[in-house]
Amino acid sequence: MELKDFVEKFAEQFDDTDASEIKAETVFKELEEWSSLIALGVIGMVDEEYDITLKGEDIRNSITVEDLFNAVKAKA
Repeated sequence: MELKDFVEKFAEQFDDTDASEIKAETVFKELEEWSSLIALGVIGMVDEEYDITLKGEDIRNSITVEDLFNAVKAKA
């Protein structure tokens, strides 16, 4: 599991946000497009790609995309 791949897959959850705007240090909740629907998409992506169950709490406790990656990695 690599951070670069995770960031790319995370960015794919957004329709209107340019993927180049999303980096490991991005504070994802500040993205204009961020919503509970995208959060569900991220949870689904993590389940599908990494076979890991991410919870809403994991998202709430994460600030940057890298924080979220580390939460996923900790469950691996």
